[in-house]
Amino acid sequence: MSSPKIHQFDVIVVGGGHAGTEAAAAAGRAGLRTLLITMNLNAIGQMSCNPAIGGIGKGQIAREIDALGGLMGVATDRAGIQFRMLNQSKGPAVWSPRAQCDRMLYAATIRGMLEQIPSLFMRADMVTDLVVDGDQVTGVVTQLGQTYTARAVILTSGTFMNGLIHIGSRNYGGGRMGERASTGLTGALHNLGFESGRLKTGTPPRIDGRSIDYTRVEEQPGDPEASPFSYLTDTLPDEQLSCWITYTNPETHDILRTGFDESPMFAGRIKGRGPRYCPSIEDKIDRFADKDRHQLFLEPEAWDTYEVYVNGFSTSLSEEVQTAALRRVPGLEEAHILRPGYAIEYDYFPPYQIRYSLETKNVRGLFFAGQINGTTGYEEAGAQGLIAGINAMRYIRNEEPVVLKRSQAYIGVLIDDLVAKGTDEPYRMFTSRAEHRMLLRQDNADFRLTELGHQLGIVSDARYRRMTDRRDAIDRVRTFVNGHNAPPGRVNDYLRAQGTAEIKRPERLAKVALRPEVTLADLLDASGHRDALWAEQRGQPTSDDGTAAREENALLQFVETELKYAGYLDREMELVEKMAQLERWSVPSDFDYESVNNITMEAREKLSRIRPDNLGQASRISGVSPSDISVLMVLLKKYPRRVTA
Repeated sequence: MSSPKIHQFDVIVVGGGHAGTEAAAAAGRAGLRTLLITMNLNAIGQMSCNPAIGGIGKGQIAREIDALGGLMGVATDRAGIQFRMLNQSKGPAVWSPRAQCDRMLYAATIRGMLEQIPSLFMRADMVTDLVVDGDQVTGVVTQLGQTYTARAVILTSGTFMNGLIHIGSRNYGGGRMGERASTGLTGALHNLGFESGRLKTGTPPRIDGRSIDYTRVEEQPGDPEASPFSYLTDTLPDEQLSCWITYTNPETHDILRTGFDESPMFAGRIKGRGPRYCPSIEDKIDRFADKDRHQLFLEPEAWDTYEVYVNGFSTSLSEEVQTAALRRVPGLEEAHILRPGYAIEYDYFPPYQIRYSLETKNVRGLFFAGQINGTTGYEEAGAQGLIAGINAMRYIRNEEPVVLKRSQAYIGVLIDDLVAKGTDEPYRMFTSRAEHRMLLRQDNADFRLTELGHQLGIVSDARYRRMTDRRDAIDRVRTFVNGHNAPPGRVNDYLRAQGTAEIKRPERLAKVALRPEVTLADLLDASGHRDALWAEQRGQPTSDDGTAAREENALLQFVETELKYAGYLDREMELVEKMAQLERWSVPSDFDYESVNNITMEAREKLSRIRPDNLGQASRISGVSPSDISVLMVLLKKYPRRVTA
């Protein structure tokens, strides 16, 4: 007979996707005895949809996950087959890294990293019920009749809870193509007083790359000087695979319209709302009927496969219509479909039912992370999983939860948006959602978060030293450019070539670098100071090693950004401090909003439902006005003042 300890854990994580793996890794690295339960161990870390990490807003989140010691950045760099920095024609506040990945290598890397955590165990099974004692979760029950106990449970169910796949008029239960849906948990949560809804997402068809006519499509190569996702990565693959661009056309659209009668979306068979910012191809041609073409990206799925992902052609139309429409797209006339696109409906639990720690309000020790909270995307899921894992650890240790501020991380924006504003459609991160995006750049995630991760015990000493070494190197560059002059005789030819005025006398490098036409790297080259700077940094001349050159360019770009955007950054910090004053006003957890007659009925209802921790959070709830906040501030003065950090 087995030992009872085999079934006893500190933390149980349900689901092995991007949220579940980050949650399990965080809890396991903190030394907690952790069990990851997922229906298919071979699908751990699987990229269910697009074989890519990052993008606009998402790339920043992926770097924040890495800065906090998460898995995603390291796995992306190891599995990456193409790396690009998006939005480089715009300001650095919105530069966003993106990497195309080898889908199979990414999943294998994630599983390999999990298996290196001594206190983390895995189990292939399906959780069908929760064990709750009063208002405290104490374990889970599986389909195979096993009961596992834990002090905290994290649900990361993805699209599996009562998942329903749609292809034309056909539908069947499934969490994703080839995998069954998860059943039982929705009913268990309903019995505990939770409310659920239905959302929809979709995925495009996959085609055989050998059937693509590459002479008729436009090549999209990766960046020549690729930037890694992880602060631990020194080198990236020398070789990259190209993606390819093509376009739909009126004939494609006409064929797609022939399938609208059988479309589960238009016929009303799909009840859940889909993502506004990643619509299906049928939704695009219906909503944007004036456009005669839409861009498609042909994205390779791995180094050693011909499988290609048709990004931009997400659909739930019948396979016959999908095939006929694709074969009218230039380059895809002979396309062989490996797997048709499909839509999937699934249960989610509106996020007004969770706290900013991601712990649920109804049941102590129970956390929700990922698509169960109404989000879409690997990065949004991974971020929530990481925070849930951290806060499960804090909960078990009877410590205050970690709540990232909107001015601290995109992860803070994500969670604040979910809890304070809620969502009735799949939530996706964009840079436009962050009011402090100049502070939340992709290049400073380590300075914002790695020290916190180290304090929490989930960032290694080696990673922490990397951050402090980089910070020291940036300080030395900053000191150098503020302490050395640009000689007119050396830099005026460069300045004329850039279309900017010459200098008449030596000026500080930092001052000349403020000009929009000037880059700090080129200015250092023109002035003859570059070798002296790196000799001072490293005690030797600049190395010819590509890694060193990439690191040096990144340091220069960072300092240049700080110089040119100093005024914006100062104004951002002023706004942050104003909001911080509100966030220091804590609100008692038992505050009776219903008795406050001087605020609107809508404000009373939403404040009672969401129960913000402080006035800053309260001020961001939709329907709560500045005058409502003023009233609350007056009333809170009567309470013993507890100022939050």
